[in-house]
Amino acid sequence: MSRTNATKITYATLSGEGLDEVHEALDAAVERAPESFGDEYGMIIGEDMVAAAEQFEDRSPVDDRIVLGRFQSGLARHVRGAVAAARQALPEWSLLPWQERVARMRGVAEAIREHRWELSVILGYEVGKNRLEAVGEVEECSDFVDYYCDRMEEHEGWIMPLAGSGDEQMNMSMLRPYGVWAVISPFNFPMALTAGPVAAALIAGNTVVAKPSPITPFAVARLGEIIAGGDLPTGAFNLITGANKTVSRELVAGAGVDGVGFTGSHQIGMQLMREDATRPLPRPFIAEMGGKNPAIVMRSADLDKAVDGVKASAFGLQGQKCSACSRVYVERPVLEEFTQALVENTSSVSIGNPLEKDVWLGPVISEAAYERYRTAVLQAVEDGGQVLTGGERLSGGLFDHGFYVEPTVIDGLPLDHELFRTELFLPIIVIGKVDGLEQALEVANQTEYGLTAGIFSEDEVEIQRFFDGIEAGTVYANRRAGATAGAWPGVNPFGGWKGSASSSVGAGGSYYLQQFMREQSRVRVF
Repeated sequence: MSRTNATKITYATLSGEGLDEVHEALDAAVERAPESFGDEYGMIIGEDMVAAAEQFEDRSPVDDRIVLGRFQSGLARHVRGAVAAARQALPEWSLLPWQERVARMRGVAEAIREHRWELSVILGYEVGKNRLEAVGEVEECSDFVDYYCDRMEEHEGWIMPLAGSGDEQMNMSMLRPYGVWAVISPFNFPMALTAGPVAAALIAGNTVVAKPSPITPFAVARLGEIIAGGDLPTGAFNLITGANKTVSRELVAGAGVDGVGFTGSHQIGMQLMREDATRPLPRPFIAEMGGKNPAIVMRSADLDKAVDGVKASAFGLQGQKCSACSRVYVERPVLEEFTQALVENTSSVSIGNPLEKDVWLGPVISEAAYERYRTAVLQAVEDGGQVLTGGERLSGGLFDHGFYVEPTVIDGLPLDHELFRTELFLPIIVIGKVDGLEQALEVANQTEYGLTAGIFSEDEVEIQRFFDGIEAGTVYANRRAGATAGAWPGVNPFGGWKGSASSSVGAGGSYYLQQFMREQSRVRVF
């Protein structure tokens, strides 16, 4: 399907209305999907599909009886082999004219679109995304590639003549690739958060070794096959899998990697950056970490918008987004009305197999996630909070073969409670009562994170004060489709402040691609 006539699904297209053709295509892909389940997938190292001595199973969180595939438990030597292959491919790829790299990467974007139904169903089975969340992620993969290609074209490859050039001398600034990049991606957006940094690195002239989360290797393996199957030199893209820390540590600590792109938790990201700082030579380390994202609801708010936006951000993908709204501060005069409406809307959410057309909420990703859920609910109750809706694991039928939990709204905790500060990555939101915008901003900023935030207000002065006072990199006002979530390449750059990111630059924004290049100032005298 071509780029121009494809139905466009983004994270704001979640109602499913008027999307009959999309659902028909997904129905067919769901029916075909079991044909590919249970296969063994190798690692992509240079021109080879490489097996390791040991493999691990990837079971679906939707139904743990489904084995999606068997994947390789890579070792440090496999990482070294992949880095060597990337190093060998570097001269051919980096010395291509930038226009040629862009043309080839646009082919990758189109190839992803051609496989979008298959890839979407994989995301549903492996991550537990509902249909339109899954299609949105695949669309985002292609849009990342195209957007970064657009930026390369817009800046003409970042080759800029400078002052002082004339008949006897030429002065020039050029952005050049670093070399070999490692890209380490998370489970919740395994395709998009692999495709984005991989595309940026390749378009800039680097070569890549990618490593997915061991929870979601299937999605990245299929994406990797599509990328490697494009018109790239052998070894320009490599993929390593592993179920332990060996692969990630070798990618970060081993020799031969010139830059690292990491998406994951704040704790692990900070640990990896500390280790990276002990290396003999500096290199870029782009870490995109967690969030504890607040929404603020003022007395002037349109409460229908606020309820829809908070619910979408709090519970979309079972709250397993770094941009999820996990705390909401409500001004006292509208607290009761807002809370009642949020509880009513939350209690009506459809839970089940997310690949079914009418299901909005699937399972949390693992038993460990469920245990965090159970512990958080118990802690809230023990500390005097009230579970207004949710708080339970569902059972019976399919629910016995996955960790299906109710979306949960908690009230009555003090504003300094741990659940207002700790990232849970779960379908849990806590409500706090505030007496005005200044108090709301104060408590919203009392966290190590600064990823996303939102406000609902019909007062322009309040909205401007929020934008100026909130300590977050991606901020929204009155966004019904998601109070704190839903960024898109070229539309809303996505990046964090404080402990949410190592860089002040957002993915999918105008400045992201430059991070994968370094400036060389050239002076030539004739």
